[in-house]
Amino acid sequence: MARINWTRDELLLACALVVENGWRELRPADKRVQNLSRILRTLPLHDGAAADPKFRSPGSVSHKTGDIVTVRAGYHGVTTKGGQLTREVVADFTEHTDEMLSVARALYAGVTSAEIVRIPAQEGETTLAREGQLLSRWALHRERNKHLRERKIQAVLEEGIPLQCEVCSFDFAAAYGELGDGYIEVHHRLPLHISGVTETRIADLALLCANCHRMCHRSLRGESWRTPAALQGQIRKCV
Repeated sequence: MARINWTRDELLLACALVVENGWRELRPADKRVQNLSRILRTLPLHDGAAADPKFRSPGSVSHKTGDIVTVRAGYHGVTTKGGQLTREVVADFTEHTDEMLSVARALYAGVTSAEIVRIPAQEGETTLAREGQLLSRWALHRERNKHLRERKIQAVLEEGIPLQCEVCSFDFAAAYGELGDGYIEVHHRLPLHISGVTETRIADLALLCANCHRMCHRSLRGESWRTPAALQGQIRKCV
């Protein structure tokens, strides 16, 4: 079988394994390596490749964990030829460890649930973000599910509650008139990469303005997300 280069999605999962192992290489007999081997062979990235038993075998996965260890900045031993993409992923994990681990865990949750495998192709896949093609497809697919957003907004309106940010009380209609009427952003109170695959209830969603929505997702000092309630507490500290 011709050599098949590792994709960013595959490297995200492998690098997360190395990071969680204290930036140490893992051997083929390690159950974590064997589990990752099985997962990589199920990813819909390389048509027909899994028919070859050597494709992403425990031995090849172990070898890649060695590549990851040796290309990390500060490593003083003999480096292997991990490739440019491996170096980029390792650099991302080194600089943004918590955030990248969260990304890898979200990808792992989607793959192991088979939800990622089932999603349809998304528009604009050739210009997806660096987090990984499959992960970006999954995120796009979730974000484009407008039914939950519409149901949340309708439920709030039926209760006679104004459409305003639950954190800072910003009201788009009050600020922008007709242009902002009926508009608000909807946010999962607990991030999907933390909750895993779950059935979302209306109560699990929060109404946020664009600023508070971004602040809930912003990474700071190893904290890659915060709940609306936590963000509200942060605002009180600054007032």
